[in-house]
Amino acid sequence: MPDDSQLLRDQAYRLVLEMIFRGEITADEPLSERKMADRLSMGRTPVREALRALAKDGVVETRLARGTFVRSLSHDDLRQLYEVRQALEGTAAQLAAKAGPTRKMLALGVQMRHMRDCPDDYSGVDIDDIGADFHREVFEAANNPMLKQVFEPLRLRFQLAFGFPRHHDKNSMRRSLDEHLGVLDAIEQRDEAAARQAMLSHLQNGLEVRARLFKTLGGVTPVATKIDKN
Repeated sequence: MPDDSQLLRDQAYRLVLEMIFRGEITADEPLSERKMADRLSMGRTPVREALRALAKDGVVETRLARGTFVRSLSHDDLRQLYEVRQALEGTAAQLAAKAGPTRKMLALGVQMRHMRDCPDDYSGVDIDDIGADFHREVFEAANNPMLKQVFEPLRLRFQLAFGFPRHHDKNSMRRSLDEHLGVLDAIEQRDEAAARQAMLSHLQNGLEVRARLFKTLGGVTPVATKIDKN
């Protein structure tokens, strides 16, 4: 059972992370231990340990003689993240097709089909959220705890890439839903090769979209505006 100091560190970690992903801490704002401790109404020690853990997880970085800041992604970071995603999620989709879809995955499919047919009833955030749920459920359906354990520590770094502002026009919303449904269809058909390829193509398209936004933003990635629900 974790002791009180570990519980406080974990609480500080979660609270700082929520502030980052809600946009309450900007990329150019130094993360002062004292100020963060005051904002969180807790001691400096758990905040210091939380910031160290966030640095280890790639969410913040220490800049020489300047302090600790929310980490920005370079174009190479973005490319490398998506290469890792393709390796892990392509395998997860293949294994999910081998095992078959979960009940939750099928329920997500019903929701996504309704979203695709009635896009005016949903916001871009709604579609982003269900897409994130679907990607997580692919790992559940893969039925490989070790693969999920490899993925989990990297998920926060992926979230930094997810933080780009999106242009939620109807065409892009439908395309995203169609790609997710394509992965699901292959999983339902137990076609391992098709499921893997559909996931790889979907992630490649995601990388290209974010690369274009990265270029538009002048090579600076803003942090996400919301935290992952898991």
